[in-house]
Amino acid sequence: MPYYLLAFVLMYFLITFVLPSLRVKRQTGINPFVVPSDDSAHGYIGRIFRVLAGLIPVVVAVNAFAPDWMQYLLPVWYLDAQSLQWLGLLLMHLSLLLIVAAQLAMKKSWRIGIDEKNRTELVTGGLFRYSRNPIFLGMLMTTAGLFLVLPNAVTLLAHALSWVTLQIQVRLEEAFLKQQHGERYLGYCKKTRRWL
Repeated sequence: MPYYLLAFVLMYFLITFVLPSLRVKRQTGINPFVVPSDDSAHGYIGRIFRVLAGLIPVVVAVNAFAPDWMQYLLPVWYLDAQSLQWLGLLLMHLSLLLIVAAQLAMKKSWRIGIDEKNRTELVTGGLFRYSRNPIFLGMLMTTAGLFLVLPNAVTLLAHALSWVTLQIQVRLEEAFLKQQHGERYLGYCKKTRRWL
């Protein structure tokens, strides 16, 4: 399973970040990666996600190629159960399906970050009828699943950081969408919950 997990994580990043970025760039000519490198809250969140995007593959690679080193990541031994590992894998696979379906529903409006230069459509159909943030919900499912598969201090930290930073990112996006779409967005918020 360690090699499968590594292959899955690499495929996950390809399917959820690289391919959608290339698709939107090809369709619109716009780079969908719009996370600033400044000292704003949005830029700070972006730095944390860059660290997480590097940390997760490293942990999974250590598990695959140097399993003896996993002891240094402070394993949570009482959660090291095969049933929890299978549950974690299930969560990770479901999260991938959720994210891909939500990204497809967003079509050309999909971005990584807040695009203040190019106006995008407000997407309220598909999975967005049930959650205002199905992609972020999927990301949280991914890190929770990874923690169940590899229960240790680093994967727990990755999930905790994801939870906190996504809570902040969601609120930044809500303020932006309220400004950009006004009453239409406020009406959508009344009908659809933030998470589920």
